[in-house]
Amino acid sequence: MSTAPDETVTATEVRDTKKIASALLRYRVLAYATGIWLLVLTAEMVAKYVFKVDNLPSWIAIVHGWVYFAYLILTMDLAVKVRWPVGRTIGTLLAGTVPFLSFFVEHWRTQQVKRDFGV
Repeated sequence: MSTAPDETVTATEVRDTKKIASALLRYRVLAYATGIWLLVLTAEMVAKYVFKVDNLPSWIAIVHGWVYFAYLILTMDLAVKVRWPVGRTIGTLLAGTVPFLSFFVEHWRTQQVKRDFGV
């Protein structure tokens, strides 16, 4: 009887790793898109309320809202697959509401998932 750990990888583990890798990629794309649209929305608000610029496009907030909604769904998908605790999940979900924060949180979460799951 050997005391060495079993290093065989089952087909289920490979399939789960692929699912996690694809969920991570989707999360990363939406984290960046959410961050960029939040910066555009912030610039619009500054231009509108600080510099009193008229005739700004009204659709920027709508696009950010829909991108953020997709970000919420895909972040939850990743959180379920990697079994994040509730606090980490909520913190990651809220990262899309603070300018620049989604970029930092995306980097931290990506490093953590890659380290923990080898993707």
